[in-house]
Amino acid sequence: MNSDTPLLEILTSARAHRYRSVVRGAVDRTADRLAAVAAPTTDTPAQVLRDRVAAIDLDRPLGSADAAVAEVDGLFTAEAVWFHDPGYLAHLNCPVAVPAVAAEAVLAAVNPSVDTWDQSRIGTEIERRVVRWASGTVGFTAGDGIFTSGGTQSNLHALLLARQAATSTTAGRATTAGRAAGDGRSVAASDRPAPALDDLVVFATASSHFSVRKSAMLLGLPERAVVEVAADAAGRMRPDALAHAVAAARHEGRTPMAVVATAGTTDRGCIDPLEPIADVCDLEDVWLHVDAAYGCGLLVSPSRRHLLDGIERARTVTTDFHKSFFQPVSSSALLVRDPADLRLAAWHADYLNPEDAEEPNQVDKSLQTTRRFDALKLWTTLRASGAEAIGRAFDTVLDVTERVHDHVAAHPDLVLVAPTQLSTVLFRWQPDGVPDADADALVAPVRAALLAEGRVLVAKTVIDGRPCNKLTLLNPETDADQVLAALDHVVATAERLHAEHARATETTGATR
Repeated sequence: MNSDTPLLEILTSARAHRYRSVVRGAVDRTADRLAAVAAPTTDTPAQVLRDRVAAIDLDRPLGSADAAVAEVDGLFTAEAVWFHDPGYLAHLNCPVAVPAVAAEAVLAAVNPSVDTWDQSRIGTEIERRVVRWASGTVGFTAGDGIFTSGGTQSNLHALLLARQAATSTTAGRATTAGRAAGDGRSVAASDRPAPALDDLVVFATASSHFSVRKSAMLLGLPERAVVEVAADAAGRMRPDALAHAVAAARHEGRTPMAVVATAGTTDRGCIDPLEPIADVCDLEDVWLHVDAAYGCGLLVSPSRRHLLDGIERARTVTTDFHKSFFQPVSSSALLVRDPADLRLAAWHADYLNPEDAEEPNQVDKSLQTTRRFDALKLWTTLRASGAEAIGRAFDTVLDVTERVHDHVAAHPDLVLVAPTQLSTVLFRWQPDGVPDADADALVAPVRAALLAEGRVLVAKTVIDGRPCNKLTLLNPETDADQVLAALDHVVATAERLHAEHARATETTGATR
């Protein structure tokens, strides 16, 4: 080794002083940047950012952690996208609770892996306690679950469990009668041969998260396995259409595997009617999974918890705490009503989690092996502020959204595309006299112009076949006036682009 090659500084007891110095330096630099934020991002062109990254020679180290942290500050933090800024209105990204950020620093330094008890000890116990608490908010009186990397993994895990239940003659489809019999299966179902994967059906709506179809593909199901259930005008699953779709699948000789209801769709922010959907699932003996990745904040809402009535009847529930619980990424969990369901996909290895182990090994419940101790972030937030504070914060977001929603509905130059139950606002700039084609053509350029400028960030999507822009609110410290000011800038940008296009069209016509 060349004597000039810098040593790798490993965090040990002997380097506690270096840890304190380097991390404090990083925190100070980041805090300075945070305090100076005046827009959600910068106006630095994308190609300039790519060139800066490409210019870094990763085979020529800077020689010290302090120098590397300083480079990160100038390269990344100075050009970051800040979700806490009032102008950030694009996606389901939230500003984060300070106690959770502190917990992130702790877990990164200690670096436990909560796959087996002997790698985390009390970390395992804390995660188990947080999961039991979260299950209780759903209404699972004796539920369980596991922290995951995000809603996509939680949905995949839920559908894996549903697939295993549907295809296993020993597990069967868990009916009330089967549970009451004490064997965790339906006697009638256990006598049937296991259905082929090609015959399994997952029921969802067009508004369901894309991870539902992706999960079906990963689980070996054919494309036709995901059946789209008709929705009402607000985008919510129609229970009558679900009952018809299940009956039709059975008539075709196919096996209903799961129903995926959504408590907070990504675009419309709508919540499927959980009680009547659960009625259909109970009647038809079909696994009900509720994707509450977005709407899980309602679980602790002081004023809107009723919007999730019926969620306690699901077999599995996805919760993304890094959305409406204001936690740093990643912080998500799959929650199950019956802990036995997690054993449907358990796997044991003698060197890690032998089947006869006396300690609780979380890897028995997880798709992952090595896994971060993300539960510490929610634990610390609950201990610092409590669940009601989280719920009030989400309620504040929804209150502001209602005001913005009403403003858009009354605006002479904006079209409100769809109502919402959560914190999205779908709209299109289209004053009287502007043709649909022109309004549609402006949606993407408006978003692109705003992103290039960096002052206000919005999203775009397609609803009922037409493009529109979208605001997504998730900042409890952004008030309605700030959002309306940002919306005014969106309108001004649309007006400018429309005028520029009109002038360009006139010029082109005059030169022909």
